[in-house]
Amino acid sequence: MLRIGLLGCGRIGQVHARAIKATEGATVMAVADALPEAADALAATTGAEVRSVDAILTATDIDAVVIGTPTDSHFDQIMGAAANGKAIFCEKPVDMSVDRIRICLDAVQKAGVPFLTGFNRRFDPNFASLRARIRDGAIGAVELVTITSRDPAPPPVSYIARSGGLFRDMMIHDFDMARFLMGEEFVRLHAMGSALVDPAIGEAGDVDTAAVILTTASGRICQISNSRRAAYGYDQRIEVHGALGMLRAENQLETTVELATANGFARAPAQHFFLERYEAAYLAEMRAFVAAVIAGTDPQPGIEDGLRAQMLADAATRSRETGQPVEIPTA
Repeated sequence: MLRIGLLGCGRIGQVHARAIKATEGATVMAVADALPEAADALAATTGAEVRSVDAILTATDIDAVVIGTPTDSHFDQIMGAAANGKAIFCEKPVDMSVDRIRICLDAVQKAGVPFLTGFNRRFDPNFASLRARIRDGAIGAVELVTITSRDPAPPPVSYIARSGGLFRDMMIHDFDMARFLMGEEFVRLHAMGSALVDPAIGEAGDVDTAAVILTTASGRICQISNSRRAAYGYDQRIEVHGALGMLRAENQLETTVELATANGFARAPAQHFFLERYEAAYLAEMRAFVAAVIAGTDPQPGIEDGLRAQMLADAATRSRETGQPVEIPTA
């Protein structure tokens, strides 16, 4: 039985707690949160103890930690978990600083502990199937990847101000998905963005509408578009074009019912937000982490994937600010 300490009892912590409960071979031993009422509430639903973060990191009855706390706390928690020999599941981003992620990477490797970066979309059944069919050669060599990701509405400006910006907060998922599907690292990136949804987002120094073009050394291309607004629901689509054809993953709708009348065809909106859209992915992600730790194998995506995605997010931020393409470091 993998004994897990859950750090962070907010929205994402609750998602992970449900996933652990539904995963055979794992249990939540203890939870911690800066808000005592949040920790108490999650402890009541999981049967876990409420402990401090430090107590969880040093506990001898805990094998692994799931980090779902604010990003600025990840570094210390990763370092503490690695120092105490605990397997680590860390929500994205690992840290806002590439240099600090490298320090974490070194600590994790020296400690020899398993580490999974929480890019849950890799575990979505549709996206995972799409990637498997790419690897099976269904469309031949990949030439063009197109990723669309649009939220139903923007978050509060108070969140925007501490998020690190759209590229590091929102598009970072798409950067990881682009690498996951392309199978080749990107060497050049050109980003652009505007504040079209809410002027206050622009005043906070961020954008809410953005597009990025990435290219690999062999000339393969990925285009990503993000928006903080989609009137029709949570828009999550992928298209991969190859030498022999095309693969496409469409939105998940609230229902599959379609109405056809003399006025045309009408379908339901897309599922409203990530909690509904990626429920199956969060469960598959947790099960993959638990299985890897029990088997003694390296979970994927690892901390190196978190580093590469952050490097792309930083490059996109610089490109948008300067209006110029940016070369991506290879290491």
